[in-house]
Amino acid sequence: MDIYDKLNELTALKEATELGGGAQRINKQHENGKMTARERIEVLLDDDSFIETDTFIRGEMSDFTKADVVNLGEGVVTGYGTINGRLVYLFSQDFTVFGGALGELHSRKICKIMDLALKNGAPVIGINDSGGARIQEGVSALSAYGDIFYRNTLASGVIPQISVIMGPCAGGAVYSPAITDFIFMVEKTSQMFITGPQVIKSVTGEQVTTEELGGAMAHNHTSGVAQFLGHSETETLDMVRHLLTFLPQNNLDKSPVFEDSPPETEGDELLDVVPMEPNKQYDVRNVLSLLVDDGDFFEVHQHFAQNIVTCFARFEGMSVGIIANQPAYLAGCLDIDASDKLSRFVRFCDCFNIPLVTFVDVPGFMPGVEQEHRGIIRHGAKILYAYSEATVPKITIILRKAYGGAYVAMCSRSLGADVAVAWPTAEIAVMGPDGAANIIFRDEIMKAEDPKATMKQRTAEYREKFANPYIASAKGLIDNVIDPRDTRKIIIKSLKMLSSKRESQPSKKHGNIPY
Repeated sequence: MDIYDKLNELTALKEATELGGGAQRINKQHENGKMTARERIEVLLDDDSFIETDTFIRGEMSDFTKADVVNLGEGVVTGYGTINGRLVYLFSQDFTVFGGALGELHSRKICKIMDLALKNGAPVIGINDSGGARIQEGVSALSAYGDIFYRNTLASGVIPQISVIMGPCAGGAVYSPAITDFIFMVEKTSQMFITGPQVIKSVTGEQVTTEELGGAMAHNHTSGVAQFLGHSETETLDMVRHLLTFLPQNNLDKSPVFEDSPPETEGDELLDVVPMEPNKQYDVRNVLSLLVDDGDFFEVHQHFAQNIVTCFARFEGMSVGIIANQPAYLAGCLDIDASDKLSRFVRFCDCFNIPLVTFVDVPGFMPGVEQEHRGIIRHGAKILYAYSEATVPKITIILRKAYGGAYVAMCSRSLGADVAVAWPTAEIAVMGPDGAANIIFRDEIMKAEDPKATMKQRTAEYREKFANPYIASAKGLIDNVIDPRDTRKIIIKSLKMLSSKRESQPSKKHGNIPY
């Protein structure tokens, strides 16, 4: 046997491995509207950049009904490549090989890639499409999941971790994506759940479909487990590529800087977008589109807790994380879900040196028995903790309402805002003028010949004397009251001024964030 025979043998082995479970199972994957593990990698990575690792790992496995089965590639493709020229590590589970079930060697391949990503300071992306643990391996398969969870935790806050759910992800398998920074799901083909519909029916009697229980919209809108929703696998993978343009490679790196691309707008449009009337709704995203580069931002958790907007954007090519109250939904109140969404986003940005820009228009925390009993106190405290803990540049712009504890929570100067400014339309007060006037002047209003007129007069007086931004400015609680048309310029100058910010905090193992 000469060298060419050896090369032919190598080629045959590679071709067999690349076929995975064979043509029939690949066709079945396509019929279900899904790509194969390798096709997904081709779409995600730059052309010809993928280098595969552990190609020929395979284990012999016996089950109760079949002769020994050889699993080519162990049901997962692993390796590294580039996205927009930047290094990433990834694994892609192969559903055509034993349903992508995870066993000891399958896990070993994933863990090796995660270890390489952590050592080299580059993002790791997991494409999940698996029937779960390999039952035939018993407790070894469960332990193999634990090896992955442990590495997810070690890598948290060090390198970006992204999970892409492109098929079933059930049982213990869901906890690895849950530890990662972002979860992408595909409409109608992604599912995540601890126990499936059949188990739920047998235990509780409840009847639910797989899509209702753990589909993409269930987790993007209702549970908040997933942050992004794509309508196809290709669109979802393109979203992953787009997300990475805003992120650094690791916690010691800075995000890539792009060319300045101002929004195509006249500055005067900002004067009309926020209504003067404090209770009138508007979409805060219209404000953002008039300020950020290209008028474009990449929203995170778009369908969940819509009373708060969290997104990535750029100012003069510099990546920022934006948090904004959304008056178009629940009047922009902070509730339990909004608190969780906001605080996790703040902590992610702080982990990876991404400055925070906060736009405030908040009437308060959501009142109600249900919110109180579900723990709005401890959930709301997460916002205070996250902003206070963050040491990245923090810029706050008060657009309109900023009342009570919610004013403090939305990155006020007392929580460490480096720059805090307000529009002339801002109202900063312990509570809304209506409520304050009703308390302060209650007796007078009740005894008045025309209570409504007296209430209106006293409310206007309170707003003029106590709820305008100049009171806070006079006390140094905000730096300035600005012309809305200068907002973009002030944000850009503030980001440049704060670019070398260094802030140390008391030495400790770690804090104990409210649960």
